[in-house]
Amino acid sequence: MQDTFDLTTIIFLALAVFVIWRLRSVLGQKTGTERSPFKPVERGRAEPQARSEGDNVVRLPGADRASPERTQAPPARDWRGIAEPGSAVARGLEAAVQAEPSFDPRAFLEGAKSAYEAIMIAFAKGDRKTLRSLLSKEVGEAFEGAIAERERNRQTLETTFVSIDKAEIVAVEVRNRVAQITVRFLSNLITATRDANGAVIDGSAETVVEVPDVWTFARTLGSRDPNWQLVATEAGA
Repeated sequence: MQDTFDLTTIIFLALAVFVIWRLRSVLGQKTGTERSPFKPVERGRAEPQARSEGDNVVRLPGADRASPERTQAPPARDWRGIAEPGSAVARGLEAAVQAEPSFDPRAFLEGAKSAYEAIMIAFAKGDRKTLRSLLSKEVGEAFEGAIAERERNRQTLETTFVSIDKAEIVAVEVRNRVAQITVRFLSNLITATRDANGAVIDGSAETVVEVPDVWTFARTLGSRDPNWQLVATEAGA
């Protein structure tokens, strides 16, 4: 009985040794240098792999919205009635808004029309004080020269506004936060120059004439001073 027990025990021990040996041969042995399959990948270090069109990729709901790489440019502003989309004027207006978010080209045009009328009337009256606040130094000197010559010749200029039929922005330039906006005006005026005796020597005191002008206004965007100044004038076609 003892011999039988010893033989059975030896057989089971042999089987156990055999099973352990087979397991070690299949699973291998740990050496202390294995990489854990669950080791986290460091954020920002792993590069995405290029995928072919045939890869089966399941996109998570909302993945497009969450991805920081997929940002969209802000939509272009609606400059309808002010500038054609994609035009140089539209790009200039966009640059002006970038420099001063509160800039409104429609409000600017309304102000430009008021300035145009105020400057024309002030010039006719020889109102230097009003002109100084609305003109740049160079343009102010030119207007002052014309007024002084008129006074030396004892002439007077009469200007009556009938209407401003059109005011459109034709050019916008923003450089170092200084914006220059060029406006083409089309106005109807009654204008006449009289000599010392009151006789009309130029223009007409009764006839309405259509006058085209191209004026450029400038201002430093973002400054506390909200006023634009006239920096250039030319006769429009």
